[in-house]
Amino acid sequence: MGSNNTPAANRIHIGFFGQRNAGKSSLVNAVIGQDLAVVSEIKGTTTDPVYKAMELLPLGPVMIIDTPGLDDKGVLGEKRIHKAHQVLNKTDVAVLVVDAALGLAQTDRDLLNLFKAKDIPFIVAFNKSDLLVSVPDPGPGEIYLSALTTIRIDQFKETLARLAVTDETKLRLVGDLIKPSDFVVLVTPIDKAAPKGRLILPQQQTIRDILETDAVAIVVKEFELRETLENLGRRPSLVITDSQVFAKVSADTPENIPLTSFSILFARYKGLLTAAVAGTKALETLTDSDTILIAEGCTHHRQCDDIGTVKLPRWIRNYTNKNLNFAFTAGGDFPNDLSPYQLIVHCGGCMLNKREIIYRQKCAQDQGIPITNYGILIAQIQGILKRSLTIFPHLLAELEDQT
Repeated sequence: MGSNNTPAANRIHIGFFGQRNAGKSSLVNAVIGQDLAVVSEIKGTTTDPVYKAMELLPLGPVMIIDTPGLDDKGVLGEKRIHKAHQVLNKTDVAVLVVDAALGLAQTDRDLLNLFKAKDIPFIVAFNKSDLLVSVPDPGPGEIYLSALTTIRIDQFKETLARLAVTDETKLRLVGDLIKPSDFVVLVTPIDKAAPKGRLILPQQQTIRDILETDAVAIVVKEFELRETLENLGRRPSLVITDSQVFAKVSADTPENIPLTSFSILFARYKGLLTAAVAGTKALETLTDSDTILIAEGCTHHRQCDDIGTVKLPRWIRNYTNKNLNFAFTAGGDFPNDLSPYQLIVHCGGCMLNKREIIYRQKCAQDQGIPITNYGILIAQIQGILKRSLTIFPHLLAELEDQT
C-alpha cells in the first residue's frame, strides 16, 4: 500500500490554527509545496477546515488540516470557530500560526491553553518574519519563518516530524502478539456494505500487519473455518474473526487456539480496550426506556440487516429483555451532551484516528456514561468475552475480578 493509499485514520493529523490573515493557508501551501488552500488578503478566506492527505518528509503519511480563523465574527463566524475547535479532537500535532509583526493575541493565548489542556504537542509559527526589521530569538516551541519566501520551512517540517513521533505511533495492531512464521487465521465474511471486490479496512490492515511480522495470514469465510483448521497440519497461533460471526467461529475453533476479533484488536489499537471491557457491565443494569447511543466512525450505505442500526439493537434487546431506545450517529458527529444515554456502543473506529477515539472515550468518562465497542459487546452477549481476551491476560484478570 503506497503512502497515497494510507487510510486517513493511520495518518498523523497536523492542524494549523490561528487568527484570520495570520497566513495559515499560505504556510500550509508552503509546507506541502502546492496550492491546497485559497490565499487572499481578505480576512476569513478559509471558511471550513480543509484536509489534505500527503507524504511529509521526513515524517511520512500525514493529514494536513487548514482551519478557519479563530477571531471570526458573527453567527457564521461562531460556527466556523466551532468547526475549528472540533478539529482539535483529532489533531496529533498543532501549529499556531501568528503574524510575526502583530505577536500573540488573546485568542492565540486561549488556543495555546487548549493545546496544553488537551495534551497536544504544538509549535508556534511566527509567519511573515521576512517583514521584520530584526528577527527575535525564538523561545521554546517557537519558530520564525516566512511562507512567502520559504525561510525556515524545511526546519519547520523537521520540527513537525519530531513532535509527531511518539511511542504511541509505533503501536502495532497484531504484530506484537505474534512472531515470524506463525500461522494466523482470519475469518472474514463477505461484507455487503463493503465496495464490491474489496475487503473492509480492518481486515486489510490486519493482513498487512501480519505480513510485516513475517507471519502467515490465512483468510477464510466463516463456513470454511472448521475444515481449514483440520487440514492446516499445524495449530495456528491465533484466530481473528469478524464480530458478526463470533459465536459460530468460537464453536468451530478448538479451545486450545487463542481467539479474538478485529474489533477487539482495534479497541486496543485505538486506546479504548480497557474502558470498553468495563463498559459491558452496563448491560446488566439497563432498565426499560433507557437509551443506548450507537456511534459509527464512518458513513456507508445501510443494508437491510445493518449491524449498527439493526443487528446490535436486536441482540441487545434480546440479551437484556428490556424495552430500550436507540440513537445513532455516524462519521464526525458525536454529541457533546451524553447525559440522555445510559450506554455508548462505538464501532471499531477504523476510520477515526486514535486521538479522536480517546476524545470520545474521555467525553463519556467525564459524564459518567459507560462506553464499549461492537466486538466487545457482541462477545459479552454471546458469552465468549473471556475467551476473546485470553491474549490480554491483565484484562482477563480484571474481568474475572468484576464477576
